[in-house]
Amino acid sequence: MLFSEILGLDFIKNHLTKSALSGRIPHAQLFIGPEGCGTLAMAIAYAQFVLCRNLETENFGGNDSCNLKFQSLTHPDLHFVYPNVTNEDIKTKPKSSDFVMDWREFVLQNPYGSLFDWYKHLGVQNKQGEIRVDDAQDILKSLALKSYEGGYKVMIVWMADKMNIAASNKLLKLLEEPPEKTLFILISENEEDIIQTIRSRCQVLHFGALPETIISKALIDRHQIDPATASKIAHQAQGNYNKALQILNNETDDLPFEKWFVDWVRAAFKAKGNAAAIQDLISWSEEIATLGREGQKQFLNYCIVMFRQALLFNYQTNNLVYVEPTVEKFTWDKFAPFVNGNNINAIFSELSDAIYHIERNGNAKIILTDLSIKLTRLIHKN
Repeated sequence: MLFSEILGLDFIKNHLTKSALSGRIPHAQLFIGPEGCGTLAMAIAYAQFVLCRNLETENFGGNDSCNLKFQSLTHPDLHFVYPNVTNEDIKTKPKSSDFVMDWREFVLQNPYGSLFDWYKHLGVQNKQGEIRVDDAQDILKSLALKSYEGGYKVMIVWMADKMNIAASNKLLKLLEEPPEKTLFILISENEEDIIQTIRSRCQVLHFGALPETIISKALIDRHQIDPATASKIAHQAQGNYNKALQILNNETDDLPFEKWFVDWVRAAFKAKGNAAAIQDLISWSEEIATLGREGQKQFLNYCIVMFRQALLFNYQTNNLVYVEPTVEKFTWDKFAPFVNGNNINAIFSELSDAIYHIERNGNAKIILTDLSIKLTRLIHKN
């Protein structure tokens, strides 16, 4: 992975290359950015720049065999840790090294892929992954060895916020007393979910969402689509290149999500003053509960987006509305008036609380039913 292959982010590229060329490489760095902005791709490109000593023009004057190893992510001084779960092959105590072949295939297919995409790649999207103490123990073993090529050893921890407490504590000790010539790159979408003691020992780099022009140009150059279509997809992707690729390939989960969302708000409207309609909300909650926890979180985040879009439409900022409803007889002009400044904060708060409790293994049916009853009250608030 080369810096030239990464979309946008020129400021961060320049910062990383200049610090490497000057010999000022922090032993621990934390890359924070939203899905689809390129944090993982940037980490790999930075690791290649450092390990392959590409210290002239990128990928020239460096070690050709080293660069070749990076094309298959098999460089012996490059290590990865990422969330993992049990599956049909790994019944107990899973760790990242058990899935190394799947990981390489996943990243080489799309380095902009999301955590949910990774779970789908493993066929375990109904489970919540975690980075456990066994992974942290593997980190200790890997970095205790000398580097194969006499330079740095790089450890990339993808979705570091998924480390459990035991793994975080073990990694913290290593960050406090790192081995010589060791580079840690932690990646996360949620900085606040990483314990403060680890954050305080890392140099933090914040990544922003990609500009629409960058995504549009990439779609035209890499996928040969017409500029009008590329511009429309880039607008819908909202800075997320992974989302743009899903829209392009018709792989987005938004189609069933949209139907579930519309069914939900319609049932909430009917339920006011109609006790019999509560059964529709209970049935809806039972259906969504079958998705598995990651699917439930994905859907509730989608609901947050839909309510935000309705609010923007209601306040006549149509240029910021990028979702085009496809469900029959559901339009923004009919729905948006019910989403306003008096209820939007409470709606967002209830959805966020539901995501929080689902992530912590609360009973999904109870959480979703409670959320539905609260929505019934909030959506009718003047």
